[in-house]
Amino acid sequence: MFRRITLALLALTLCCGQALAAEKYIVASDCTWPPMEMLSADKKPEGFSTDYIRAVAKAAGFEVEVRNIAWDGIFGGVATGQYDIVSSSVTITEERKKQFDFSDPYYEVVQAVVLPAGKSIKSLADLKGKKVGGQIATTGIFVIRNAKVGAEIKEYDDVGLAIQDMLGGRIDAVICDDPVALYYVNKKADTAGKLNLSFKAAEKEYYGFTVRKGRKDLVEKLNKGIKAVKASGLDKKLIEKWMGKN
Repeated sequence: MFRRITLALLALTLCCGQALAAEKYIVASDCTWPPMEMLSADKKPEGFSTDYIRAVAKAAGFEVEVRNIAWDGIFGGVATGQYDIVSSSVTITEERKKQFDFSDPYYEVVQAVVLPAGKSIKSLADLKGKKVGGQIATTGIFVIRNAKVGAEIKEYDDVGLAIQDMLGGRIDAVICDDPVALYYVNKKADTAGKLNLSFKAAEKEYYGFTVRKGRKDLVEKLNKGIKAVKASGLDKKLIEKWMGKN
């Protein structure tokens, strides 16, 4: 009888332990968009969004495993259930909301134009006849193309390549999200002091964490964590850590 009771208690303990274990979600992040998503020296995901999703998970009581996933497969992966969450500076748009569910916004962003130090513009119109670079299929490329200011547009696989081409005199300007611009202007060792964040567009965009359509349960958890991170002021500390002062 004692042995049966002991076994029953052990089974109950194991069962409760499993029930209390935090859920773990796989997070996809294209780590080519510093300082939001990037790879550390030992090739592990890091950056503002990476820190943010981990803080959200901690606050909301779940765990995350962040994986470096190429942009061209990231949405298909979350749609088919390979990944649970996309944390990759995804702008919330009405078109995307038809296909995916989003958390509340976690970061406000505008498009910024970066120039070599000592150079400046007052509007996108000042880029007429100039060579402007940006990362392929990003909002910055859409903005400069739709502005129709007569700029010559060059697309890159990585925004860092555009920055290097500009410093090498092969293009005149780079357009990208303002946190990315701030990183290269303020933080990145080999570019800080060599660049000028010269212009910010007026139109605001918002990043959100992306999940498969219908995952309202996960959206609720994400929103709970985002609310807690903002209430604690941790989001401002992360901005200072990764972007420096505006």
